[in-house]
Amino acid sequence: MAWVVSADDAAHGGGLHATPLPLLARSDESGRILHIVGHFARHNPQVAALQRQPQALFLFLGPHGYVSPSWMADRSQAPTWNYASMRCHAQVRFHVEKARLLADVRALVDHHEAGRPESWQVDEMGERYEQLSQGIIGFEADVTDVLGRFKLGQDERDDVYPDIMRGLAGEPGGSPDLLDWMRMFNPLRDV
Repeated sequence: MAWVVSADDAAHGGGLHATPLPLLARSDESGRILHIVGHFARHNPQVAALQRQPQALFLFLGPHGYVSPSWMADRSQAPTWNYASMRCHAQVRFHVEKARLLADVRALVDHHEAGRPESWQVDEMGERYEQLSQGIIGFEADVTDVLGRFKLGQDERDDVYPDIMRGLAGEPGGSPDLLDWMRMFNPLRDV
């Protein structure tokens, strides 16, 4: 899920458009993101704006959470927020081929249904699938730049990091994903 942000041209009032969309990334063998694939509702004004000016910014926010100094033995620490984020600059191309749109929607559904017991498939919608597909337009965005930002405890002192991990683990409604990412970005720290 990402925010797709784009600007309109001055002739159409300028301004910014932003729409949250579920997306799929297509990468090369090394894992570098080459394309982002998704679809908009046809009536979304951002579609016309992107057709006029096809540059967009895709903003992804991964796991994140508040870090409280109350968890730390050293109470002189400041509160902070740990997070993983990525922004992709891209050129958006809409496609009108029905078969491609349906294949992209199927790929998105299959991705999210993978591994679920009794997973659902778009064919179960029957004729309704064709009807609903009339209201969307597919796109592929060619990624031109990627910037990831990861503030996941890498810069924390060795005596503070374990306190943060314990605090996050004990936080009501805490984020297990944030803990996993912090462990991944700090592989040499035993906690």
